[in-house]
Amino acid sequence: MLFDTHVHLNVQQFAGEVEDVIERARENGVTLFNVVGFDRETITKAMDLAEKYPYIYATVGWHPVDAIDMTETDLEWIASLSKHEKVVALGEMGLDYHWDKSPKDVQKEVFRAQIRLARKVNMPIVIHNREADQDIVDILKEEKAEEVGGIMHCFSGDIEMAKECLDLGFYISFGGPVTFKNAKLPKEVARDIPIDRLLVETDSPFLSPHPYRGKRNEPARVTLIAEKLAELKGMSFEELAQQTTQNAKTLFRLE
Repeated sequence: MLFDTHVHLNVQQFAGEVEDVIERARENGVTLFNVVGFDRETITKAMDLAEKYPYIYATVGWHPVDAIDMTETDLEWIASLSKHEKVVALGEMGLDYHWDKSPKDVQKEVFRAQIRLARKVNMPIVIHNREADQDIVDILKEEKAEEVGGIMHCFSGDIEMAKECLDLGFYISFGGPVTFKNAKLPKEVARDIPIDRLLVETDSPFLSPHPYRGKRNEPARVTLIAEKLAELKGMSFEELAQQTTQNAKTLFRLE
């Protein structure tokens, strides 16, 4: 029983295939999904999926790459959706310094606004971080994100950053990159993360795990990520699956 805690079944790459993709995942033991919306279109689709399927939940927020497009009305919309029974977190939010569509100061402003909203509505947050480690940690601390906690999605930082995030009450989530043959750092970090703070995700359709690297990802492949993490942690696949699913349920308050 696995919980894919970060999947984008709401994007164009899965158009017309969502039911088949879900079925393949369920045949592979994936019983719960968190579909993450990150702009107007994908938030709407995430909500539609969560309302249609009992085992799909939604996270709603604004991606840093598109921060420049977010309006006050969008933030108010996200606030209203946070009250929906199938919405389990706000995000993905954060900073992305790889792409230059949105200036860094705009990204920071939108990131801070969403953390403040999460504190106001008392919901965990899902963090996107690309090439912005220190600024991410600084803003999380400055905005008192430890009051709500959340997920460091597809974690790519070092163990020092991981410890800072754990101290702030965050869970550390690993995706496909932990399976890549040349990925030494994620493997080292994964070994050190306490098992009760570990999550699995695919970030489908992105970041497909080995041996499918470079191909379209899908949630059925979260089993490959869980297998690698179980190996790194020196535990059985069943134990890893059970613990990470329980972790996600605890964080998302699905008990």
